[in-house]
Amino acid sequence: MRRVLIIEDEADVVDLVSLNLRKEGRFEISAATDGAIGLRKAREEAPTLIILDLMLPGMSGFEICRILKADDATQRIPIVMLSAKASADDRIRGFEHGADDYVTKPFSPRELVLRVNALAQRNDHNVSNELEWCGEDVAVSHSRHEVTVGGRRVCLTAIEFKLLTYLIQTRGRVQSRDLLLQQVWDYASSMTTRTVDAHVQRLRKKLGKANDIIETVRSYGYRFRN
Repeated sequence: MRRVLIIEDEADVVDLVSLNLRKEGRFEISAATDGAIGLRKAREEAPTLIILDLMLPGMSGFEICRILKADDATQRIPIVMLSAKASADDRIRGFEHGADDYVTKPFSPRELVLRVNALAQRNDHNVSNELEWCGEDVAVSHSRHEVTVGGRRVCLTAIEFKLLTYLIQTRGRVQSRDLLLQQVWDYASSMTTRTVDAHVQRLRKKLGKANDIIETVRSYGYRFRN
């Protein structure tokens, strides 16, 4: 059983999401209606995944996401942001704060369940995959889910780690933004290519002095340099 923490102040939304996840028969549900309580539960319960509303009393979803993704103990927990804000800029801001997915209200409960399943399975795959890679200043270990730059550990979210390792596995070959959406996010139709750009920008920032190892191919996509 996987535990999903729902941080949402609308009781009907909590009930709707909980009902549909429980129908899957593989999820336990925990809930919090306040930002501070949600943050505390995330740290205490270490859930498999978090569904996080943006407009919360006490603390915004953006702030909660930022705090969790900056903490070694919680930074690998996938976070699905849930918001009535549907503009591209709002989505990008969510990803910049570390969200692994972004769902707008009103939403399809079935689609949300599919996204939760995809993120949970992706996390399981990341843990079990044993690929190891080392080049120049960057070293990647799937078995330890660890990336180091110049010997210093870099904390990546689950989606950032998958993006980096996919680019490494296809190194030397240009990957289009559309293909990256399919291979890394698993569902191309629900996101725009700006999602890829936002994650690559954040990933490069975390790689620091080694950021040029990911090359931009103008008007097309990205390539991991050999």
